[in-house]
Amino acid sequence: MDVGGTFTNAVLNLKAVVEQSADTKQKNDYQVLRPGLEGVPVTQSSICDIDGSKGNLTYRGYSISELTAQSSFLETAYLLIWGELPNPQQMRDFEAEVRMHRRVSFRVRDMMKCFPATGHPMDALQSSAASLGLFYSRRAIDNPKYIYDAVVRLIAKIPTMVAAFQLIRKGQDPIQPRDDLAYAANFLYMLTEREQDPLAARVFDKCLILHAEHSLNASTFSARVTASTLTDPYAVVASAVGTLAGPLHGGANEDVLQMIEEVGSASNAGAYLDEAIASKRKIMGFGHREYRVKDPRASILQELAEELFARFGKDEMYEVAKAIEIEAEQRLGPKGIFPNVDFYSGLVYRKLGIPRDLFTPIFAISRVAGWLAHWREQLGANRIFRPTQIYTGPQPRTWIASEERISSLNN
Repeated sequence: MDVGGTFTNAVLNLKAVVEQSADTKQKNDYQVLRPGLEGVPVTQSSICDIDGSKGNLTYRGYSISELTAQSSFLETAYLLIWGELPNPQQMRDFEAEVRMHRRVSFRVRDMMKCFPATGHPMDALQSSAASLGLFYSRRAIDNPKYIYDAVVRLIAKIPTMVAAFQLIRKGQDPIQPRDDLAYAANFLYMLTEREQDPLAARVFDKCLILHAEHSLNASTFSARVTASTLTDPYAVVASAVGTLAGPLHGGANEDVLQMIEEVGSASNAGAYLDEAIASKRKIMGFGHREYRVKDPRASILQELAEELFARFGKDEMYEVAKAIEIEAEQRLGPKGIFPNVDFYSGLVYRKLGIPRDLFTPIFAISRVAGWLAHWREQLGANRIFRPTQIYTGPQPRTWIASEERISSLNN
């Protein structure tokens, strides 16, 4: 008897069974549907970290509260995209480059003049961002200078295009950027046609920091999927803008203001929430997939709102918003549902004189920093995204000639 051969065959058979079992398990794992990819890791990233149980948010390891207190939006954007805080010379160079590239081609402005005045600013922004690829795309994504220049152009030009469309749809010519104004102050100037109070510009700059990045949300995932095809960064940003435009992602702060106006007064807050909960209607500005405590960005935005009200006068809707938060904490707090970033941001933007339908484009002005950070990171270890699916259609069928199809319908 060939004991050695028998033993070897047994081992090989056992190995085959184990491998087949592993293959089956892997296949079964793939067949578990998680709608929206909830909780499914699809990449590794060193850009942003969220601790939803403690309400902590960090960019490259720096807390969001420290960045809003100490940094500027452009410095934060540099940190997100390049991984480290810039030294003084790097910061001066970056700011100078952004200033130099704020203007957009007259051809882009002429294109925007052809957009319908009734069109949504997010649609105008998506088209305008994509058009930049016609002017600057070489798809030289292996060239560090091309990458740096693309980052600068997108950060510089997106605010100009948002402000330009706002004036164009009012029948006015866009205002040219001012090189003597800082990033946030220049945008407010182009948008409102007047230089803003330094406090307003400082508050707006902090708002941009707060919205600059938030891990793998829908628009950032869209950016990474597009980036994984190795297309140009202008297409990457345009795809992210299109995703952000959806009502389940951007634009919730517009709905928050509408809800606050519906409540009308602080005394109505409790009854409104009771009716909304009973009818299972979504309470805008509350709850987040990541946080089980109050969103740290909401706390900072509330402080910024109070700064603005102390300088420029109160917004009567702010007292209503506070009452809603108090009443909601009693009803929804035990379920881990608290105010998110959208709850107070609309009140801040309204006090700054920003039209309601520009809230989401302003979100995009800020979030372009995060999108570009993820674009660069995706290029560093790229593999094109190609998830699988669970097929639910018919099993293989036999072709039926058209005459027989008609007769089968008659039967």
